[in-house]
Amino acid sequence: MHISLTPELEKLIQSKVETGLYNNPSEVICEALRFMEQNQDQVHYMKLNTLRSLLADGERQIAENEGTLLHDTLGIQKFFEHIKGQ
Repeated sequence: MHISLTPELEKLIQSKVETGLYNNPSEVICEALRFMEQNQDQVHYMKLNTLRSLLADGERQIAENEGTLLHDTLGIQKFFEHIKGQ
């Protein structure tokens, strides 16, 4: 298997090997994957809470006339194009 990593991730992995806790980059990746698998539910829960918080903030903004209502598909599309352009 071949994977591509950003230079930042390569540097992070190398720094973990340099601590002496891991013998090679493969051990770092394996440990990270095990951690991810073991903590998958907690990460999902954290992401869900973040989304709920953002939704509540959006609902508050709309209730206080601070938000932007998008009434149709074209308006939504333009809104996201605007966000991408920033």
